[in-house]
Amino acid sequence: MTLKLLITFAVALVGIYGLIFSKTLVKSIVFMGVIQSALVLLFLIFSTSVGVGLPIAGEPGPAIDPLPQALMITAIVIGAATTALALMMSVKLFHYYGSLHWEDVFERED
Repeated sequence: MTLKLLITFAVALVGIYGLIFSKTLVKSIVFMGVIQSALVLLFLIFSTSVGVGLPIAGEPGPAIDPLPQALMITAIVIGAATTALALMMSVKLFHYYGSLHWEDVFERED
């Protein structure tokens, strides 16, 4: 379990590093998606249990709670929708300012 947590933490750090040092809007949007994926991974790691069966298998005994998995599927869908919206807004921003670089947009702010 600690290896999974370390990998998840590394993915989150890559996302935060990329978000801080990205020069363009599209890269910032992609790295926000990386951070969201790391958070989904972290939540799923904490919701798993060792030695329990699948609820669909019908085995007697304790079963895994399907609620965290359903919530993470919902989070993935919402993340995809917000990413699509952010990319569409970046297209509109490009048409208005002519650039997607943060420095150019802040310099030409009207």
